[in-house]
Amino acid sequence: MDKVFKALADQTRRYLLDMLHEHNGQTLGELCRRLEMTRQSATQHLAVLEAANLVSTVRRGREKLHYLNPVPLNEIQERWIDKFERPRLRALSRVKQQAEKAEEAMADKPAFVYVIYIESTPEKVWHALTDADLTAEYWGHSNVSDWQVGSPWEHRRTDGSGTADVVGTVVESSPPTRLVTTWAAPDADAAAEPSRVTFDIQPHGDIVRLTVTHENLADEAERTAAAGGWAAVLSNLKSLIETGSPLPQQPWLIPQ
Repeated sequence: MDKVFKALADQTRRYLLDMLHEHNGQTLGELCRRLEMTRQSATQHLAVLEAANLVSTVRRGREKLHYLNPVPLNEIQERWIDKFERPRLRALSRVKQQAEKAEEAMADKPAFVYVIYIESTPEKVWHALTDADLTAEYWGHSNVSDWQVGSPWEHRRTDGSGTADVVGTVVESSPPTRLVTTWAAPDADAAAEPSRVTFDIQPHGDIVRLTVTHENLADEAERTAAAGGWAAVLSNLKSLIETGSPLPQQPWLIPQ
């Protein structure tokens, strides 16, 4: 939390967060166009924001895209604001939602990026993402596949019907650090390009940083649905791994 307060204490870094809130997924060059400073100075400010987990990055070819990560802001709200002035400052709780709704400027950029930290190992997180029984426990659907490159996968209901609400193909599988799959409705137009989900699992001591990138979404409505869905599912996953049980209520049923 000290790193977060340090990062927010600087006007330039607050301005960088404002720019990413207005237009998420910008390169260093795009950010520098509105800053009266050198690329080296901007890079130093971004490094402070990354260290505080206020900004996450994704590489797309030779470009490094920067994304606002609202999780630490939400933690500040819960610890330092809500318990004192919840009614008057309730609007701050919407920071995360507003950041997730920011439009992407280019079609080839990730449409949604979410970062969460879990006290676990890469192997356990990988197992939780790919095991049919575990996914059924925290997701409400079973992810079924042999998880080999080129293999199909299905997001099956747990009511015994065998119905899959999402289907796709395994594009990349590098256990326990990276999994890439396509996502589409079973009745989707075969000519339409499906969306793609990437799970990046990065260990650091006794914790894991799980980054989920969901790209090529059809429109803003689909992006908004993905934003709310991933936040709920990954919170449930974190609870299951760290405590042995998912959250007591299904988080995706909370009204937006």
